[in-house]
Amino acid sequence: MAVPKRKKSRSTTRHRKAQWMKTAAPTVTKCPQCGSDTRPHTACNTCGTYRGRQAVEPKL
Repeated sequence: MAVPKRKKSRSTTRHRKAQWMKTAAPTVTKCPQCGSDTRPHTACNTCGTYRGRQAVEPKL
């Protein structure tokens, strides 16, 4: 198993962890059936449709 030869400095660790907050917000699209915001390529949480057909039971 690989073992680091040197300790990571606090500065290096914090520089790496600082990039976690810079992630982009998730993409949101409008559902063509009900118009609510949904993630792309997933069934709508409100009405349960995906690509024009009923895919799952709607969550209440």
